[in-house]
Amino acid sequence: MRGSSHLAIGLITGVAVAALVPGIPFSPAGIALAGFSSLAPDLDHPGSRLSKRLGFAQGYVRWAFVVAAAALAAYTHFVLPPGPDRRMGFTAALAFGLIGAAMQGESTRKLALLFTGLSTVVAGLYLGFVWLSMLGCFVCVAPFTSHRSWTHTLWAAGLWTYIGHLANQSLGWHGVALFAGGGYVSHLLADTLTKAGVKWLMPVLDTSFKIPLIRTGSPGGNRLEVLICAGYGLLVLGLVMGRLEF
Repeated sequence: MRGSSHLAIGLITGVAVAALVPGIPFSPAGIALAGFSSLAPDLDHPGSRLSKRLGFAQGYVRWAFVVAAAALAAYTHFVLPPGPDRRMGFTAALAFGLIGAAMQGESTRKLALLFTGLSTVVAGLYLGFVWLSMLGCFVCVAPFTSHRSWTHTLWAAGLWTYIGHLANQSLGWHGVALFAGGGYVSHLLADTLTKAGVKWLMPVLDTSFKIPLIRTGSPGGNRLEVLICAGYGLLVLGLVMGRLEF
């Protein structure tokens, strides 16, 4: 299913959690979190919306290697005395430069997300937020997995929900786990409606569970996605209106 459809379904799920679950205050931030969570499983896909947004350094990774090579070469030339260390310095500078020049496409995206995730891990350690470091670890690892593999499992949904639970405890923001978990699970349920399906129980059971209604990217599949989003939205709206009447 397309990223735009996942985002719409995630946001609608956020509205459902905020409006229908007893004890959860209506929160635009919670709805946004559900939308964010609905995109998280596709961090394993190079074309996903979240991969492009979180990989904010993607366009600069190659240049970072080139700059590092130039800086290392300058340091080696001006600081290190002639000898083995100097030869090693120039060799390392050349290696960094060649890696930066050769890097493109998917490898750049993965390194950018790795950098983003590691920065989040460090921020979590500095602030004392375990959940933030766990989130960073998720962002680090997901790009290096196959599409619709471990990020599209029941275990990954449980981990994401647990991260939300820890955030709830740290921030005192009631309902984080439900918003996060609901958005994440909405993605898996939506992908279950595609012809590829989802391996919910991998690696325990290497079977794709699917209701093959949608061929992602096809004109008919795109129209069906719109109808599913609209129908889901109307269902949630009806439930919310019915609750308000009582």
